[in-house]
Amino acid sequence: MHGRFINLALLSLALFAAPQFCGAYETDQFSNRLEPIEDSTELLDGRVNLSIQTAAADWKGPRNDWKFVTAIYHDLGGHHWVDKIERWVMDSDEVEHLQPSRRESIYQGHPIWATRVAAAFGVGPTIKVNGQLIGSDKLGHFFSQGRKFYRRYLRSLDESVAAEHSAYTERALFGQMTTGVYSNADLVANYEGFLFYLSLFEDDIVAGKKAILTWQDDHWVIQRSFTWADHVNEYWDEALNINHYDKILHPYMKERLQTFCGDFFRAPEMYTIEDEDLLKERYTHLQLRDTSDLRLDRLCPVHPEYSISGAAGESQ
Repeated sequence: MHGRFINLALLSLALFAAPQFCGAYETDQFSNRLEPIEDSTELLDGRVNLSIQTAAADWKGPRNDWKFVTAIYHDLGGHHWVDKIERWVMDSDEVEHLQPSRRESIYQGHPIWATRVAAAFGVGPTIKVNGQLIGSDKLGHFFSQGRKFYRRYLRSLDESVAAEHSAYTERALFGQMTTGVYSNADLVANYEGFLFYLSLFEDDIVAGKKAILTWQDDHWVIQRSFTWADHVNEYWDEALNINHYDKILHPYMKERLQTFCGDFFRAPEMYTIEDEDLLKERYTHLQLRDTSDLRLDRLCPVHPEYSISGAAGESQ
């Protein structure tokens, strides 16, 4: 009972701290996963490249990398709960969404003291980028939390040091403390946002590609276009890189995820990752938590027409 009281107190604190129209807090890539959805990579590439072009064209003064990063952040990120690009995606008729209702998401139907903020705010839309299903919130993580990661890196010149605070955020008020959810995918999006900002000015941050920008005389020159395909992969998808749930929420989420076994048996390829060792190596310093027990290829009972070795591949 004491633990429940603490969780309700944290929920009240988070609700008080959040803006009145804070938008969704979590996303859900399990619900409606098998429904077809249009890939929005080209559309989102265009929005980011427009921001870069505008910042370069409007530039005044000497070279200042941090000033350029901040110009992109002010255009696409923001100080509000829902970043500008995320709000644009949520409101755009051109970006196709998967949007479970408040009553259908993976966080609904559990006790409020277990789900806390996740149930109170509902879930945001899922979109497809670079062939991956990702929550719209990951765009905000990319630009806003990625900028914070970049700033910490400039101070320490150590990615692991910069990653520590990123992980702390997932453990604290805006993560597991108030939601019961520690999002591995959030940490990945934060880090990839950092790499984007670094790639504005440095060659080979994206392997084999030169920096997006170069400084010539008194102005910026754009050398290549940005694409989300350089950053988005399976570890942005919370049905593949599954959240870590605290001991209160975990048993409820495990039970809920088992209800998706029918979808898994119909399309096991939608729940597995190829060449996962490469992703593990890329993100080894981000303090991702092992959630392999919640992978559907482990969680679902053996189906007579399903071969783990043949269809699902290796688990996390």
